[in-house]
This record gives sequence, structure tokens and C-alpha cells, in this order.
Amino acid sequence: MPSTLPVFSVDELPAGTHTRLDGPEGKHAATVRRMRSGARLTLSDGRGGLAECRVVEAGRDVLELEVLDRQRVPEPELRVRLVQALVKGDRGELAVELATEAGVDSIMPWRAERCVAKWDDGPRGAKALERWRNSTRQAAKQARRAWTPVVEDPAGTSAVAESLSDCAAAMVLHESGELALPEVPLPRQGRLTVVVGPEGGVTDGELDALTAAGARPVRLGPEVLRASTAGAVALGALGALTERWR
Repeated sequence: MPSTLPVFSVDELPAGTHTRLDGPEGKHAATVRRMRSGARLTLSDGRGGLAECRVVEAGRDVLELEVLDRQRVPEPELRVRLVQALVKGDRGELAVELATEAGVDSIMPWRAERCVAKWDDGPRGAKALERWRNSTRQAAKQARRAWTPVVEDPAGTSAVAESLSDCAAAMVLHESGELALPEVPLPRQGRLTVVVGPEGGVTDGELDALTAAGARPVRLGPEVLRASTAGAVALGALGALTERWR
């Protein structure tokens, strides 16, 4: 299945040989992308399922499609979860967008102590969370990914620490790390959690709580990266250091 075809999201892949793409995705395909009869595209359910389709007929905001091929892409054996501290403004959305393009499998927003951004439990917090989720959906389509990362509910430090119990390994990107990322023994399968702190840094108490839960402080490199880019850089390194890119 050609990976360069434009990707559109659906809740479920079609079961038969014909289907209709409508709603926001159909409108984008027909009106914005101006796809016409004969054009090809890929439908993705965001859970590893892909269907290559050919446009049979284009309406105003809808496409009638013929299903040509189906494919099931398995999850990677080593799945990377990013615990991303909240970042103010659109840099938070940039962080999850870059991480998605770099291959992250899930994201946990972290309410770290030094976060400037504060997500409450009301409508404003829900809106901010939905922006992160929408950023991952759009980035997954742009990157032609079969799997759309799950953005979990935001969590405090204690919940982050508790979540490390079922990880194959966990690391906190921190300048105190005795080992650089290429020197760290990495698992071949299971879940690897990477924790990225806020612009103000991880507090000593947070670092103690995370290391007590099994996370290892790790240096990403000699430079200091912003909270919005560190996760994507780490994911790129992990892709090369493990089997994830092979």
C-alpha cells in the first residue's frame, strides 16, 4: 500500500468493497484537497488498520470510494510513552505534534510543579486537552501513521510515578543523569516511558519520586533543549538505538 497517499481518519474501516467518506474528513477531501474521480487515498482507523481506496464519485462534501486493498500494521514491540510536562501556549501543541511525527505511541500530560501552564478540571482544561488530542490526530495523518497516539488525561507527579510500575523501563531527561541516552540499556519490547519536564525544570522532589518509582535520570545531550522539542529529539534517538525504525 503506497505510503505517500493522503490519509483520512475514520472510526471504523469499511467492511465491504465500497464506502462513503463524509463529515469533516469528507469535506476536507472533496472541498479542500479537491479529490476527484480516479484519485487514490488511504483510510485509517488510527488503530493499525488501513484501507487504500479509489474515488468513484466526488460530491460537494462527500466522496464515494471503492476499496482496493486493506492492511493491518502491528504495534511496535517497544512502545514509547511520553510524559510531557504542560507547556504554555501553542508550544504544548508543538510538543505533541513533533512527538507524534517522531513515532510516539502514547502521551501523558504532566502537571509538574514548575509548569507555567495550568490545566484546571473545568472547561478550560478540557479544551486544552482536546487541542493536544487534535494535534496528534492531524500529525498522525500528516506522517501517514497507521496508529494515532493516545493522549491520556493529565496527571500529577504521584500518578505519573504510579504509572511506571508496568513499564519495561523509564527515564527522566535530566542534567543529573550519569549516563547519556546512547549508553542506557534499552528493552526490546514492552513500554518505555520518557519523562520531559517543564521549562523551569524538574524539582528535586519530583526527581526523587520518579527515581524511587524506577525511572533513571538520563542526559539527552550536551545542549539544553526546550520542553517542546526534547521529547521528539529523544524519540528520534530511540528510533535509531532500538529496532523501532527497522
